[in-house]
Amino acid sequence: MSEDRPRRRRSVLARVFGFLLVLFVLGGLAAGGAAYWAWERFNAPGPLKEDTFVMIEPGDGLNAIASKLRETGVISRDDPFNLGVLDDATIFKLGTRYLEQQGKLKHGEYKVPAQSSMKQVMELLVSGKVIQYSVTVPEGRTSQMVLRILNADTVLTGDLRAAPAEGTLLPETYLFTRGTTRADILRRMERDHAALAEKLWANRKADLPYKTLEEAIILASIVEKETGVASERPQVASVFVNRLRKGMKLQSDPTIIYGLTGGEPLGRGIRKSELEKATPYNTYIIDGLPPTPICNPGRASLEAVINPPDTDYLFFVADGTGGHAFAATLEEHNENVRKWREIEAQRAKDAEAAGGTP
Repeated sequence: MSEDRPRRRRSVLARVFGFLLVLFVLGGLAAGGAAYWAWERFNAPGPLKEDTFVMIEPGDGLNAIASKLRETGVISRDDPFNLGVLDDATIFKLGTRYLEQQGKLKHGEYKVPAQSSMKQVMELLVSGKVIQYSVTVPEGRTSQMVLRILNADTVLTGDLRAAPAEGTLLPETYLFTRGTTRADILRRMERDHAALAEKLWANRKADLPYKTLEEAIILASIVEKETGVASERPQVASVFVNRLRKGMKLQSDPTIIYGLTGGEPLGRGIRKSELEKATPYNTYIIDGLPPTPICNPGRASLEAVINPPDTDYLFFVADGTGGHAFAATLEEHNENVRKWREIEAQRAKDAEAAGGTP
């Protein structure tokens, strides 16, 4: 009897150990199977049926990002085993941590393609390829007009109330991401203008008839408003440069309009009384340049004024093609004006005939 008891105890212990070993092996196999299944799900096509936009805010951590992806349907809301531990949000977090990418996810607005896997979504957020928007400010707009353009954009945020000084903004197409403020764009326009103007001025042509960058910007704004043909800007600039050198009045119609409306469209021709009306901007009356720019000139007009070509032009008038005819003498100019008057008269006749046609 005494020998049977130790044998029975050893047998019981062996069975218990074997049972625990089986449980351990089965648990390991189950854990391995769960890990394999989670990895396959991490790489499998996602539930999105169409492209979806997702906004990751600054400061969003991995938990917040996973929740946002679940809320927007980028990853599944379902928990396949109803265990509360292996839903897709958890798998996204585990996969991202396993690949050591959790600290590389970037904020911004993303366009997630349909059926993107969790791994592909993670890679998109790591890439930082956020959606880019753009706002275009054309050349020759006043600062008040620029404010209206920025305030009308539906993606930019924040209101702009006070317009910056005329001639301090660079007209361009500006790219931005969602969350950018209108003030941010305005600061970029001011910064880009200052950088470009100073760079051009540092390499200016010698013996210009203006001594400061501010004066060059004033003249560039006049050139900008005088022609919409980019190739003509150097010639237009040369006319005004030559006039300043000779002490001639600039006689620029856009300066009259700015003195009357602050740069808003006049909506009609300039009256004789307005040509003779004294304002600080009427270059038919004042000598030299007006006191401020009359718009925000673009790159081409700034370049044309700071490095104008050498010409003997003193006059220009519309030529009927959208451009201008340039002349060095008053006689040549008067002939160009005569041709332009004939074109105007013919157009008036054509318009009248068209209006009378049934």
